[in-house]
Amino acid sequence: MPTLLIADDHPLFRAALRGAAAEAVDNLRVHEAASLDDVLAVLEAEPDVDLVLLDLHMPGNHGLAGLAAVRAQHPGVAVVVVSANDDPQVIRRALDHGAAGYLPKSSGLDDLREAIRTVLACEQWLPPALRGPVSRARSSTHDAQLAARLASLSPQQFRVLVLVAQGLLNKQIADRLDVQERTVKAHLTAIFERLGVRNRTQAGVVLRELELTDPARRLEDAPDSGGHPGPAGIRG
Repeated sequence: MPTLLIADDHPLFRAALRGAAAEAVDNLRVHEAASLDDVLAVLEAEPDVDLVLLDLHMPGNHGLAGLAAVRAQHPGVAVVVVSANDDPQVIRRALDHGAAGYLPKSSGLDDLREAIRTVLACEQWLPPALRGPVSRARSSTHDAQLAARLASLSPQQFRVLVLVAQGLLNKQIADRLDVQERTVKAHLTAIFERLGVRNRTQAGVVLRELELTDPARRLEDAPDSGGHPGPAGIRG
């Protein structure tokens, strides 16, 4: 029985995804999460999850960092990124960092159903209208190297990296992960070597390179012709 995790902070959007997914696959088990912390908790508790539909800009996730976290800590789980951002270069970056598919929030439910069926069949999926532009978008050497370096980290090393980027000290990280402080130091040594950095600050910068601007936030912050905030877009 295939298992799907829908990760989005909007209940109505999750409900729409859930309904379309149920129509796409028979006997589908579905879990939901409203934040990146929830996503990682569900994946820890439910090792049989096959596919995650991941919102790029849900709480705790600001771009490709959540994708990298899921791929590092649960490499056997396929991820389809769901976002309001349909920039071919952003989609190219998501694929380079391990996404099995990309679904703009402007897509119809037929596209969603096809995406789920295709990725569960172990194939990559993109909307037909974006396949040409994405194929012409070049992967940057830097992004390719960054993806490879992050992929070289163990799941626990990636957890340490995330906490370092949040500014936690070694003792705080040890307490959070329930390990010895010397274990954290050993992980940091390996992290610095694999990422090609020399200190905690540089390691944190590496993770922040995965952040992306939320296109919905740009809409919310932009004034309309009357000088008032413009209408909020769908977050993605």
